Amino acid sequence: MSFERFEELAGLVPNEIVTHSLVQDVALPGGAGTLALITLDNGKDHTKPTTLGPNTLIEFGRTLEGLKERSSRGEIAAVAITGKPYFLVAGADLSTVKSLKAEKHGRAMAELGHAAYDLLGSLGVPSFAFINGVALGGGLEIALAADYRTVSTGANGLGLPEAFIGLVPGWGGVYRLPRLIGPASAVKVMIENPLSNNRMLDGSAAYGIGIADALFEPADFLEQSLAWAARVVAGHTATVQSVEERRAGFTAYSDADWDAAAAAGRAFIEARTGNAAPAPARVLDLFEAGKTLTRKQSAEAECIALAELMQTPEFHATVYAFLELVQKRAKRPAGAPDAKLARPVTKVGVVGAGLMASQLALLFARQLKVPVVLTDIDQARVDKGVAYVHAEVDKLLGKKKLSPDAANRTKALVSGSVSKEAFADADFVIEAVFEEMGVKKQVFAEVEAVVSPECILATNTSSLSVTDMAADLAHPERVVGFHFFNPVAAMPLLEIVRAPKTDDAVLATAFALAKQLKKNAVLVQDAAAFVVNRILGRMFGEITKVFDEGTDAETADNALRPMGLPMTPFRLLALVGLPVGQHVQESLHAAFGDRFHVSANQQKLIDAGIKGLWVPDESGRETVPESTLALMERGSSPSSSEEILRRTQDALADEIGRMLDEGVVAAPEDIDLCVIMGAGWPMHLGGITPYLDRTSASERVRGRTFR
Repeated sequence: MSFERFEELAGLVPNEIVTHSLVQDVALPGGAGTLALITLDNGKDHTKPTTLGPNTLIEFGRTLEGLKERSSRGEIAAVAITGKPYFLVAGADLSTVKSLKAEKHGRAMAELGHAAYDLLGSLGVPSFAFINGVALGGGLEIALAADYRTVSTGANGLGLPEAFIGLVPGWGGVYRLPRLIGPASAVKVMIENPLSNNRMLDGSAAYGIGIADALFEPADFLEQSLAWAARVVAGHTATVQSVEERRAGFTAYSDADWDAAAAAGRAFIEARTGNAAPAPARVLDLFEAGKTLTRKQSAEAECIALAELMQTPEFHATVYAFLELVQKRAKRPAGAPDAKLARPVTKVGVVGAGLMASQLALLFARQLKVPVVLTDIDQARVDKGVAYVHAEVDKLLGKKKLSPDAANRTKALVSGSVSKEAFADADFVIEAVFEEMGVKKQVFAEVEAVVSPECILATNTSSLSVTDMAADLAHPERVVGFHFFNPVAAMPLLEIVRAPKTDDAVLATAFALAKQLKKNAVLVQDAAAFVVNRILGRMFGEITKVFDEGTDAETADNALRPMGLPMTPFRLLALVGLPVGQHVQESLHAAFGDRFHVSANQQKLIDAGIKGLWVPDESGRETVPESTLALMERGSSPSSSEEILRRTQDALADEIGRMLDEGVVAAPEDIDLCVIMGAGWPMHLGGITPYLDRTSASERVRGRTFR
């Protein structure tokens, strides 16, 4: 196939960073012949991912055309594709994709990918993909288009995240993947993982579900992959049969399997997005249709879907949220001091041994690989905290997320004590005790008495003043807010709170630690509840208030469905715990007054030991029991869903405007980033401030837009 028809498309992106297709001939072991090895490389350092734009795909396609000719002349026995260190390919270049304004150009981009990838199945010799690192979206689809795949145990970041970024796996993945690993696993990769904070696979997991045919260690991955390919090319019965046997196990599925997988996928989309985003449902439409289509017919449908989705507001909002915020701004936190000021951290102390503290201990031990010591008021609590860490390590070992050696090392790093003297040689001590100012001040006073002058004191408070917490210390400049979100391992946001006296070296160390912990840090000035909890508090306040005024629970709890939030307000309150939610709300009310509603009815539920409004009835349907309603006093002024949504939008616009006026963060982008990474704000809405602009809430409340 000639790629000349795509030259116009390539001309639209003259500044594309081209990922070149570099070819070298390799003599396969055992005399199996010559393998043409394509290495995808953009010539940048190892931190800059390889991506796919029109010029890249044209070069890739023409390279494969040349190899097909060589194959026909008997010059090569196989073709393989691998990438530069740490990357196969990180997917399509979103900067390029977002610049394609016309639908015909989006269609051409989709067709170009198919034109290139389809050649991998028609070279006349076996094709291999050696997945040495990140393989996302179009990068994984290259591997799926090859005949065989190997993967490194060191590879991370494998998946088809298109539903997460507002597109579909449009270069054959939606067709090829279920035929390789089965429909249920394919829906997990294409729907469940993307909509679960864009969860990805590592090499071992990809091999485990059948994406790859062989798994090798990173130290000699290429050599092992070439040796394995040589056995396949030479027709060694054991190697080929083992591959076919693995595939047979994953592809023995029926129409009922397809239907069940699709139904499960649609239920998951409803639960996670309220069907507010178009892309996930479109992925499943293609998946279901693909059951009876040919690959060519599916490719046509994929091209149409891609071209249409590229023009949607949801896709452009997602590109802003994902590319400009998560991929760019999160990597360069606004206001962070010079990283050279950061001090080394060789031991960490954690005050408290409850669930949150134990989660922190596990995170520090796993990521920093330094000793971590937990303290609490008695040995039983300490033992329970250390036991929790050990149990979680054992779970990771069972899931093959850790090697036995790594598991043993991690356990050995975590210890406990009933004396804060254990912190004497710590460089960083974080408290995770009860959210009460007096308790936290006492803890810090006790810790300061035993640690070195250079030791940093951090608080995981979710709502209290860091300034007040440090006020009575001899060295308040050593105190910093280090606010994690629950569950600690999964939530990517870390609010780093600077009090007026926090010095630059302390702050720089906090940002350096955040990076080592693989968290995205946002600098926040010391204000009640910081960013995420302040926004959620205002939202919860509006919903509990309309309920207290007389709106029925079903209407109140579901009025915000158009926002596509991952959980309704009342269900989220039940998850975090009504007492915790009430405590934060009371803190916000004390700081900011009546615009933060404190529900007397919620307190009545807490006093009665009730965990949440919704309870499953005998049929499994969730209802509010009459006994619960009888406890509460409610008004007679209900609101409609539309009124509640508009009222909440206006309240959020008001609160965010106040936060920006107060300088809580540097810019609206930081608000957006916090809410995306700390509260699960949907990508397809593009951040909370552009959403409030689009709904006119910002103009209604402030007389101007945020952006």
